[in-house]
Amino acid sequence: MKPREEGKGPAAATNASAPEGTTPPPPAAPVLPKGEKEGQRPTQPVYQIQNRGMGTAAPAVMDRELGLKRIWLGAGTPSHRPSLHPLSPALFPAVVGQAKLLPPERMKHSIKLVDDQMNWCDSAIEYLLDQTDVLVVGVLGLQGTGKSMVMSLLSANTPEEDQRAYVFRAQSAEMKERGGNQTSGIDFFITQERIVFLDTQPILSPSILDHLINNDRKLPPEYNLPHTYVEMQSLQIAAFLFTVCHVVIVVQDWFTDLSLYRFLQTAEMVKPSTPSPSHESSSSSGSDEGTEYYPHLVFLQNKARREDFCPRKLRQMHLMIDQLMAHSHLRYKGTLSMLQCNVFPGLPPDFLDSEVNLFLMPFMDSEAESENPPRAGPSSSPLFSLLPGYRGHPSFQSLVSKLRSQVMSMARPQLSHTILTEKNWFHYAARIWDGVKKSSALAEYSRLLA
Repeated sequence: MKPREEGKGPAAATNASAPEGTTPPPPAAPVLPKGEKEGQRPTQPVYQIQNRGMGTAAPAVMDRELGLKRIWLGAGTPSHRPSLHPLSPALFPAVVGQAKLLPPERMKHSIKLVDDQMNWCDSAIEYLLDQTDVLVVGVLGLQGTGKSMVMSLLSANTPEEDQRAYVFRAQSAEMKERGGNQTSGIDFFITQERIVFLDTQPILSPSILDHLINNDRKLPPEYNLPHTYVEMQSLQIAAFLFTVCHVVIVVQDWFTDLSLYRFLQTAEMVKPSTPSPSHESSSSSGSDEGTEYYPHLVFLQNKARREDFCPRKLRQMHLMIDQLMAHSHLRYKGTLSMLQCNVFPGLPPDFLDSEVNLFLMPFMDSEAESENPPRAGPSSSPLFSLLPGYRGHPSFQSLVSKLRSQVMSMARPQLSHTILTEKNWFHYAARIWDGVKKSSALAEYSRLLA
């Protein structure tokens, strides 16, 4: 056989000196030529894959096995080919195959996507991959409604765990006593199932306003009043989530605050439009509602009481939300149903005239109380004294599981006109955040508030 580079290297001299009809001895230590170009030999892609899995653990083993493979693939004659298959598991260490099957790096806790100064952080891209099957879930809500707890339970934690171990740090007892907020900016967490969760600071937060006033923090030059700055921060976060999330959960702990719905409609009004597929402006009308992106909106009634699970009260809540959001383009109905997940097994599917994306979640402490429910009095029958008390709704853990399955099964429409991978989504979100901070619509709305 002739080498690839004729007349060059020791291989040519060996082949020339061997008499015709004899078999030249196999090379002692096959080495890649210095002038070899990428893609020239068929073994090069295999070498790259195995080298990625091997790392620097065993370079000598890699060199020996690569040499045997080159001989088997044609560097030697058939009489000198090794009898052992070069891709046999006995030849390569098990770490090569294991490296290909290793799951992505698992996050232990959330990291900052936007800090408390409303600046973008780039550390989250280290946990993202080049694959397109991703779901982005964000949360909005007033102060103290339980946003971080809900996002932790949906992402990586269970109700039995200590709240101090949650991936999104919940409000501590000391913070509650001071009336402060735990989360600032936007926190990022991605699960092993490639679901991105974004926890945000409370909207229209009085503690953030109090911190601005009492600590004499300098406001940006475009804002003159602290309360205007706090409201614009909240609108920036909400408009950002409405653009980069598939699902936005609105958490409230009492029903209902009209200012919250007015805020959602304002954020929808100033939401940045979906970027066009090309930089060239279309000759048709500027904004087409068919191409504009709007996320799924889920209203989560946290800390719900037993009477909130009454069918009559449930119908009133659905009707109220439907009337308040009637003119919104957000997808607030038709994608989440409490009737289909057997929370109300006795109600027919057509019980609600217009079912919105509403989910009820009881107090988390009620789960501990249900372990020792009140018993019947001593004068009652012994059978009834052993039965638990009436709770009026499924257990907290069961409802969390049902909510998780409902949220994860939602449709994942394209956020832009092109399919985004996880890393592309990160760059897209960074561009949207920069556009939100420089938005002319938000600047004009801020001027009207002042």
